Amino acid sequence: MNDVYDVIYAPVVTEKSAQAIENENIYTFIVDRKANKIEISRAVESIWDVKVSDVRTMRYNGKVKRALMGRLSRSPKVGRRPAFKKAIVQLAEGDHIEFYEVG
Repeated sequence: MNDVYDVIYAPVVTEKSAQAIENENIYTFIVDRKANKIEISRAVESIWDVKVSDVRTMRYNGKVKRALMGRLSRSPKVGRRPAFKKAIVQLAEGDHIEFYEVG
């Protein structure tokens, strides 16, 4: 990867990830499918100027979805949601990332 902004796409902001941020200093990101743990760690460290202690990754396949065009449709359209890769990044003690500006 040439640019660190090509590695990390977006943070995952859910109730579960918010609890992980508060309790264990763990942040979750959607990342490039080809990125490895070292590239993800370097990208987070360079973007937010923090120290990463651990990176875990998970790959998700896109779910198959059928778009039915009414009850009498003979051939339902079949599509897929996009596949993605998620990274769970644990920061060193005392570091944190500000996603939202308060005030």
